[in-house]
Amino acid sequence: MTIRAVWKSGRTRAASAALKLAVALALLAPASLPARAAKDTLVVGMAVEPIGLDPTIAAPVAIGQVTWQNIYQGLTRIDRDGKVEPQLASSWTVSPNGLTYTFALREGVRFHDGAPFDASVAQFALDRARGATSSNPQKAFFEAIASVEAPAANTLVVTLKRPVSDFTYRLGMPAAIMVAPGSAETNKTNPVGTGPFRVKAWAKGDRVELERFAGYWDAAHPAALSQVTFRFLADPQAQAAALRAGDVDAFPEFSAPEIYTDFQKNKTFKTVVGNTELKMVAGMNNARKPFDDVRVRQALMMAVDRKALVEGAWSGFGTPIGSHYTPNDPGFVDMTAVLPFDPAKAKALLTQAGYPNGFTVSLKTPQMAYLSRSAEVLQAMLADVGVTVKIEPTEFPAKWVQEVFKDKAYDMTIMTHAEPLDLDIYARDSYYFNYKS
Repeated sequence: MTIRAVWKSGRTRAASAALKLAVALALLAPASLPARAAKDTLVVGMAVEPIGLDPTIAAPVAIGQVTWQNIYQGLTRIDRDGKVEPQLASSWTVSPNGLTYTFALREGVRFHDGAPFDASVAQFALDRARGATSSNPQKAFFEAIASVEAPAANTLVVTLKRPVSDFTYRLGMPAAIMVAPGSAETNKTNPVGTGPFRVKAWAKGDRVELERFAGYWDAAHPAALSQVTFRFLADPQAQAAALRAGDVDAFPEFSAPEIYTDFQKNKTFKTVVGNTELKMVAGMNNARKPFDDVRVRQALMMAVDRKALVEGAWSGFGTPIGSHYTPNDPGFVDMTAVLPFDPAKAKALLTQAGYPNGFTVSLKTPQMAYLSRSAEVLQAMLADVGVTVKIEPTEFPAKWVQEVFKDKAYDMTIMTHAEPLDLDIYARDSYYFNYKS
């Protein structure tokens, strides 16, 4: 995915556009401006409001965007280059067989409510994530843990059932944050973590306000900002208006790429473009006809002109990828040529599968502008091979998560996946695609 951000009159503003397409981002920064007093508050715009503030019990990425590394932390952290670094664990060793991890935990760490962090708390957090009643969105990862022990206050021992090459990487993800026994059950609405910020207020439908936590354990690296506010603005025009008015300082997922050039032309703004881990996926329910036939799935892939989709839905801000891997990932291979755009072959495959006249399906589409636009382009392309797509607006996150992610009650859907290196979802029989290879 591609991003954009903006600074004006000493204030930081951002706008971004996103698009098995990788979605791109860009930063807009100020041109030369007069020196001003340092600003220690920030207002960040978001298109989607999180359904809660606990990333260990629900999947929507908006939860982590607000809370991860701000309110909550993990045993490890992932730096901007994808390297695993120590966080609440200061170091660790791994047994020669790759099954036993011994973590040395930091001393003097406390949660925002004053509760101490130690090995017993880490044990609780990991056991909670892998427990029988766990609703952790990455529960399949924690299933690889055989046991968790706390032999000393600052020593945690985790034994695996089998070697997991990216174990410490996964411990740095939002679903693996450390939570305390006394506050875990209420973190959804009243989050308590060990991070540099704590929640000051949550005005649902409008904003979440964070404030610097004075008791933060890493005194050498306190939060540089005294307060951060996340403003929720779903409408692309409202996002643009807020940027221009200075009501928000940054908008990392700006939803109107067609007016992005307006910010580029405005000398008050400076733009920088980069990539993200967002993968836009048109998901097919493999448990439903006609998607249980691989020929149908291949036909729909070949009916889509990915380059035209990126251009039509996202003004060219995106990269066709043909897989669930992005150009940021190690070992990335462009697989768009495996099932290239070929409407004639798509029609032939549909005929072979018993659908010479096509068929009709519904496409559950969340309200985010980048998804609804992409759905409309897909609808037109699939119509060219005889497939009628009925776009079904589906509120995200609550309705989409319930009907698609949990109940799997859908034909097709469109969604962006933000977790890096998450190819393993295709090996999960229970994942919402219902894909069983």
